[in-house]
Formats: sequence, structure tokens, C-alpha cells
Amino acid sequence: MDVGRATDAIERKMTEFPLGSCECGAVYVCEATGYNVGAAIVECLVYACNGDWDLAWELLPEDDYLTGRVEHYDEQTHQVVEAGNLDGRVVNGVLYFVRLHKDVAEIANRFRDNNGQQGEAGRKTAAEPAVAARPAVEAQRDPQRQKKRADKPLVKKLAAEGDIDALVDYCFDDRRTLRFLQRLLYDPDEAGRYHTAWVIGQVCARVADREPGPVADLLHRLFEACADSAATSWGMVEAIGAIIAARPDIYGAFTRHLLNYMGDPATQEQVVWALGEIAAVRPDLVRNTPFYGTFHFLGHPNPVVRGLMARLLGRLRAAEAAFQVMGLENDQSEIVIYEQGRPVRFTVAELAVRAGELIHNQGGKTSE
Repeated sequence: MDVGRATDAIERKMTEFPLGSCECGAVYVCEATGYNVGAAIVECLVYACNGDWDLAWELLPEDDYLTGRVEHYDEQTHQVVEAGNLDGRVVNGVLYFVRLHKDVAEIANRFRDNNGQQGEAGRKTAAEPAVAARPAVEAQRDPQRQKKRADKPLVKKLAAEGDIDALVDYCFDDRRTLRFLQRLLYDPDEAGRYHTAWVIGQVCARVADREPGPVADLLHRLFEACADSAATSWGMVEAIGAIIAARPDIYGAFTRHLLNYMGDPATQEQVVWALGEIAAVRPDLVRNTPFYGTFHFLGHPNPVVRGLMARLLGRLRAAEAAFQVMGLENDQSEIVIYEQGRPVRFTVAELAVRAGELIHNQGGKTSE
């Protein structure tokens, strides 16, 4: 039967392809070049499993799901070109289909429903929201308006002033605005980097209402910069955490990739901070990662990492780490943690006590 044009998913991911679904219950992805079909197959299977990676890896073709593949698909015209050439242009696109068997589909649907309930619970029980309340949908700009042009000095000034409204306006008018903001992260001053990261998160939260694609592109660039061993990653991890925490409904799938940078001493502190920001609004996103491997950082020689770990585990209500967190309640090391772009002083003991209260009062109200 006919299928619609594949489109970008609402929830953006690190490796993303346009997605679609068929009336028969199959889902499909579009790989427009024909050179990255392997990654497309993986994404299609995970998409069919409603994002449950563990379930996807356990399934067997034919036994648990059926596959289909359409070659010579042209994404631009949404048609199959059997000759493989259209108007002098090579057509190598592939549509890859996956349809789960009924019993497996029921399991995947239960995962989706449970995950949605956990996400709602996480939003309701988060005691320290990382972002201020914002409109549900960003106002549509007048298409007849005279568009503004951004430049580096202007964006730097607006960011320093925390003028989110103006920066959002410039983002809709000039795509370079997000790149100018990214460049501001290369700041030797730690406070400046955290402030810029927070500003980027707030701006992206509103831009994503109307144009999630440019923000997803920014996240890809930030991850690429973190992975580049020849370049500094100043502010990159912080910005990633701020963006995900501001719009976990769209970019929550990026959370799992932050753990890739826990092995680098230069980014450990920033990763734990970022996970803590996300856990404040969507603890389920962090819990869906192998975060258990971070517990030993409660004994890290850097008191900032110890304090951030206590904050993270408290926000996760991680009862499995309650005793380890209690071990920090006498740690009087003074540290600075950045909240909403501003430095706040704590002792590690204060954060550990607060985390303990959250862990032991999971079902009730806590005061912070």
C-alpha cells in the first residue's frame, strides 16, 4: 500500500533519520544516500520498540519481527525510481521497514506506557526544577516582519544581559544566532561558561517549539566538539545538559550519550552537573542509562564531583545509593555549583543531607 513521506520524529536523537508508520503497523526510516543503511536499520528497530534499546537487541528477525526494504527511493520527489537515475541525479535512497509480531508489539507498547507514566511522575516529583515556567507553544512570528540580522558582538551582549526574548527573536530571523552563542562557550572563565550554557538552554527551549531541527543540529555540533581530542570542550557538556533539561520531551534521547564522557577527567564534573540538571525535571531519562557506573564518583578526590553526585542521586531518588550518600554527610568541603547560570555555594555535607531527604521521602513532600 502507499506510505506517506518520512518526517523527523518529535523526539530528536544523535543518529536520526526521517521516520514514518504504515497502516499495517510497520514503521520505516528513510536513508537518502544509501550509504548508511546499517545505522538506519538499528534506528528503525529501536523506533519500532518505542525506544527500548534492551528489547530491540533481544529480538530476532523472522521470529520476532518482519523486515522490508525498498531500493532506489528518491526522498525529494517521494517516489521509487527503478532506473536509479532521475534528471541526471543518482537515486540511492532506501526505505527500511520493520513490523513487530503482535506479542512483541504488546511488550513494546507496555514499555512506552510505563515510560510515559515514569516521565510524568518524574516531572511531578522533581523538587528542584531546572527551568522556569514557559509558554506551552512559542508565539508564531509575523511572516511579513522585517527580519533582524545577528552579529557576534550583539549576541555576546544579549547573552551577557540574559535577554532571552531578544535572542529567541534573532534565532527565528537569523540561523547564525545559535552558532554565535556556541562560540561564546569558549570562555576561560568558568562562571561565564555556565551562564552562557544556561542562556543557550533557555533560548533553545523556546526555539524548539517552532523549529526543533536547528537545535538538534546544535546538539550534534556540541557532541562532535566534545569528541574532538584536538579541541577544547569548554562549555560544551554544560550546554548539552542545559538544552536537554530545558526540553527533555524533544531531546531526551541525547541523555545516554553524556555518559561517554565520564571517562575523561576533564569533563567528569560537567557530565555529573548535566545529568543532575536533567534529573531535576526528568529523572527517568537518567535512570534509563547505565548510571550505576557513576556511584564510585561519590568518593572522587574532587569535592565538586562528590557534591554534584550527591545532588544527582538525590534527584534520582536513588535508594540503592542511600548508604554511600550518607557517608558524605560529614564532608564540610565548600564548593560552588551553578544553578540557572548563577554560582551558589554549598558544602558537600549540605548536598548529601538534602539528597538523603529526597531519597527517604520519595512518596511525600520535601522542602528545599
